[in-house]
Amino acid sequence: MLKILRLYLPAALILIFLSGTAVSSEEKKLSEKEELSIITKLASALIANSHYRQHMLDNKISSKIFDAYFKTLDPGKIYFTKEDIKRFEKYRYYLDDLTQLGNSDFAFEVYQYYLERLRTYRHFAEEQLKKGFDFTKDEYILADRSKVERCANLDELKELWRKRLKSDVLYFRLLKRSMQLDKDTALKAAKKDGKTDVKAVEIMEKMWNKQTPEQKILRRLRDIYNEMSQKSRLNILSFYLTCVAQTYGPHSSYFSPELEEDFDISMKLSLVGIGAILTSDNGYTKIVRIIPGGPAARSGKLKADDRIIAVTQANGEPVDIVDMSVTNVVKLIRGEEGTKVTLTILSGAKGHGAIPENVTLVREKVKLKSSEASGSIRKAKDADGQLLKIGIIDLSRFYLDFEAAIRGDKDFKSSSRDVANILKKFEKEKVDGVVMDLRSNGGGSLREAINLTGLFIDKGPIVQVRNSRRQVSIKYDPDEDIHYKGQLLVMTNKLSSSASEIFAGAIKDYNRGIIVGDSRTYGKGTVLNVIKLDRLLRDYNDFKAGSVKFESEVFYRINGSSTQQLGVKPDIQLPSFTEHMEIGEEFNENHLPWDSIEPLEHKNYDPEREKDIKIISKRSIERRLKDPKYEILLKNIRKFNDYKQRKEISLNEKKRWAEYLAERKMLDANEKYIKQISGDEEDEDEEGKKPDILLDEAVEILADYIDLKNSSKKIALSKKKTENKL
Repeated sequence: MLKILRLYLPAALILIFLSGTAVSSEEKKLSEKEELSIITKLASALIANSHYRQHMLDNKISSKIFDAYFKTLDPGKIYFTKEDIKRFEKYRYYLDDLTQLGNSDFAFEVYQYYLERLRTYRHFAEEQLKKGFDFTKDEYILADRSKVERCANLDELKELWRKRLKSDVLYFRLLKRSMQLDKDTALKAAKKDGKTDVKAVEIMEKMWNKQTPEQKILRRLRDIYNEMSQKSRLNILSFYLTCVAQTYGPHSSYFSPELEEDFDISMKLSLVGIGAILTSDNGYTKIVRIIPGGPAARSGKLKADDRIIAVTQANGEPVDIVDMSVTNVVKLIRGEEGTKVTLTILSGAKGHGAIPENVTLVREKVKLKSSEASGSIRKAKDADGQLLKIGIIDLSRFYLDFEAAIRGDKDFKSSSRDVANILKKFEKEKVDGVVMDLRSNGGGSLREAINLTGLFIDKGPIVQVRNSRRQVSIKYDPDEDIHYKGQLLVMTNKLSSSASEIFAGAIKDYNRGIIVGDSRTYGKGTVLNVIKLDRLLRDYNDFKAGSVKFESEVFYRINGSSTQQLGVKPDIQLPSFTEHMEIGEEFNENHLPWDSIEPLEHKNYDPEREKDIKIISKRSIERRLKDPKYEILLKNIRKFNDYKQRKEISLNEKKRWAEYLAERKMLDANEKYIKQISGDEEDEDEEGKKPDILLDEAVEILADYIDLKNSSKKIALSKKKTENKL
């Protein structure tokens, strides 16, 4: 959750931060060095004084900043050696003092050394690619270098470079073979059905073959060097100040004016793209989340954890994006509405040794309407075979039209209002229970999390918030109305975060419903504040200084447990791919730890819930053991785990291709089998939605819960009648 904070520090305090620097607006314009010094002092002071952690800059923080800066510039450990790090060791325990003085020499010295190493790597690549590689040799390269030590010296580093270049060339060779296979498959299908589009495959193949793998790699290295060497000093400083911020918390950062402008544009304009949230991961651009309603979500071909290695415009040549900044990758992916863009990905489900695949999408605006709450009704049967109506509410985010609400518009858009309307429709349809699907819901408005919880309880506290001064405030249900009194089930996964966790935690604490999903939710229980430095400096000197973002408050459930780090545990866990992905706050460095505060008194809506959960959990396990679709899911999850456990990737082309063919055969067989046992000719149902066996099971679990409650009511009613007769 994000707050844009208008903070005005006392004038005397700012002058202390900026002591020794001329800041009067009446004096001559500041030099670039003076501006950078002011930004360094002010940004670091704000983080240290205002962050929830409340930890002043010291030697411990200094050492963390030192390591973080090298990791930021070289996450894959392919540029700096141990010898290089040792060269700068003199700074390790002095960065706290230097930063507070506004001295950022360390950041620029290391960056210049980084550029020199980029040049060395380019020269090495040019020579090595001329020599070529032996792809029949049994060589291997580490799949993940994040947890290994850096190379000792330049000689070791050059051997790593050789293997890395060989791996890059092999990726392109394998991609060419897979495209040829796709073409052959399409030709066979076209002869058989007369419908399959072969032209699209042929066009993509032609575009990829315009350059050799070696030419593609050299162009990528040239582009990366050009991008990094043209960075302004302020943008270089932003890397360093973000490292300072992130030693306090993973969601803290510094935005240079340029990045700040990009952020503002993306917030204010409906820029056209594919509907995916991206991050940088060891030189790759990784998909963090698929936005519901967008092109990526509707295609069903992209998933969280997939890595993008190239972007191709319609009728253009592929652009290799390995080691490219996420900002520039996003610029390539965005474009005019209605145009096509092709992403070359390495499937996260297939691990580090995946063969590249092409996914073509049509760009469009991800409209608010596409991610609004939606409702549908499914039918299920209880233990006696009686039909039940189950209402499904799909909520992808906790949205609120702030501007309309502030203006006083009576019909302003909000998730809680939309869900309330859906519940009214369900009431007319006389549904027996409701499933609230919050899987991959990344959160949103705190106000909406509170209001939405209030639809299912009459009154009481929803969440506690503790600030950096350790003061606790309590957020309550704003009214005593309850919009839905029936049985409720909430679906979550490891991508359910922030507001989703507040809602799920409150429903669980009130014993108001059942939580079903992964072993935990994401675990993001912090409020983020943004302070624009320009506003603090405008009475002293007028220049663009960027902004800082930091964790300022922590959420706690009404049972006293924080949602931070550990998230919310389900009552019944279901198998899924997200369960086995390294997703969540606990995987973020320097995250705030879980803790707890005093619980609050609250109503218990179902004293029998814990006993009932044991019964329906047993039924769920028995049902899944008999379901062939779950057998395939578990088989694929085991395969996924096998891929992730691979420590090394083979650089032998024959072996890699054989692995790919075996994987492809297995996946094709699984898809065909699922269609057969589902009785479906196509991979979509009559509403155009992909099969969702987890949602199917959630509906069955809720049907069991309703059955138990109805049986309990019948027993209680029968007992009461007997007592009345007596």
